[in-house]
Amino acid sequence: MKKRHPWLTKLAALGGITLLLLWGLGLIADIVRDRQSHRSQAVQSVADSLAGPQTLLGPLIHMACVESWDDATAPAERRGEQRREFRLTAMPERLVLRTDVALQERARGLHKVPAYQTQTRISAQWDTLASLQPQRQVQGSRLQCGQPILMVAVSDARGIRNARLQQDGQTLALKPGTFHPTYARGLHAVLPAALAGSSGGFAATLDLELVGTERWAVVPLGSTTEVSVQGPWPHPSFGGRFLPTERQVSDAGFRAQWRLSSLATTAQQDVERKRRLCDPASDTGADAATPAEGPNAAPRGCVDSFSVALVDPVNPYTLSDRATKYGLLFVALTFVAVGLFELLLRLRVHPVQYLLVGSALCSFFLLLVSLSEHLPFGWAYGVAASACVALLTYYASHMLGRLSRGLPLGGGIALLYGLLYLLLQLEQTALAVGSIALFAVLAAVMVLTRKVDWYGLAPARADLPEKRPPPPAPPTSAGMQFPPVPPRGASPAAGSA
Repeated sequence: MKKRHPWLTKLAALGGITLLLLWGLGLIADIVRDRQSHRSQAVQSVADSLAGPQTLLGPLIHMACVESWDDATAPAERRGEQRREFRLTAMPERLVLRTDVALQERARGLHKVPAYQTQTRISAQWDTLASLQPQRQVQGSRLQCGQPILMVAVSDARGIRNARLQQDGQTLALKPGTFHPTYARGLHAVLPAALAGSSGGFAATLDLELVGTERWAVVPLGSTTEVSVQGPWPHPSFGGRFLPTERQVSDAGFRAQWRLSSLATTAQQDVERKRRLCDPASDTGADAATPAEGPNAAPRGCVDSFSVALVDPVNPYTLSDRATKYGLLFVALTFVAVGLFELLLRLRVHPVQYLLVGSALCSFFLLLVSLSEHLPFGWAYGVAASACVALLTYYASHMLGRLSRGLPLGGGIALLYGLLYLLLQLEQTALAVGSIALFAVLAAVMVLTRKVDWYGLAPARADLPEKRPPPPAPPTSAGMQFPPVPPRGASPAAGSA
């Protein structure tokens, strides 16, 4: 018995196949995210073994003081020495940093992590150290202060490889730690006590060799801060609170310069308030500024800083994740193409064949992420796309009956893969290019089907057997007339005449 609605049945089958393929694409997307998680663990492993992203603060001079006094107004049982502990800080008037970045790529298994080694010369100048002169809050109190300490703080002290401090041509001894309660990681040098409260100038030069991973940042601590950075990385990402005043980026590397005034940054006030050093990447994260500080303020509790990051623009997992999001569109467009062949050429394609074609399309994304772990992304994409196009062309030639029909379908799929690769390379215009391409596909489908009689495909008309008029009833004796019988002896011709 023939089905009365074969088209509806087939559409329902294709809908089920599409849902099944969506489930498969979701599993592939989970694999991509899992591999991304493994890469993040590899980056963290390198940071734990080498050093993490570095933020450089200083140099600055600080001095710990204690004010003590006898409180004669307190009750007799509470009388005794009272004391106040405080810290004085002198920020540099002019701070100049010159940094050369060298790459030291590290790996954990299949995952490569961009690491760096910086050679930085820091020149700091103070016009006066009057801010280190302690002031009494209680008349007649006793003041005791330690020696002034010049300190430089970093995010991860394990990254310090070598350091040399010079002042007036003399090399000062450097020791680990900073003796600062907030910025404890770094190095310091003890200065002569006679410098405290001096109205004369002071200048120092520090040569610092520092290693880290992914990102290098600076706190603009001087009243005027000048920073110059250069390195061989062709894809730097400048972030934090300030963008470079000048920058040059090419395939050979980058060069960037910052010139900042204390009028444009709250770094000095942040240090006075004992705000912590943060990774500049968190400037756009969840730790946002409070409404009272305004939308342009640094993240809550963090010191103003700016940074340069070694970003990999062809991260295979990021690109694979973006490609997988186009999987449903690939399946839908391919099914539309096969359906057009089936409709226009009066062919019959079984739902199982649709399922096999969709499975081949899904396997492309799994091939892409697996091959990109061993090959450059462009090569991995080309190999995966070529394999899938060859397979689908071969299968479509048999599915549609001849090679001349399979080649156009394979060419269309190759065009889709080329368009997807273009979208993955584009950033600012990806949406516009994708929208135009989708409109072009829709226009082509409408043009090809403009003369299709959709009502003529209705199952109630096409599948019912043709109705024919019933055969005539057999003659009966009551309704039949016979010619008269001629008289005996008469000739038939005469009777008929």
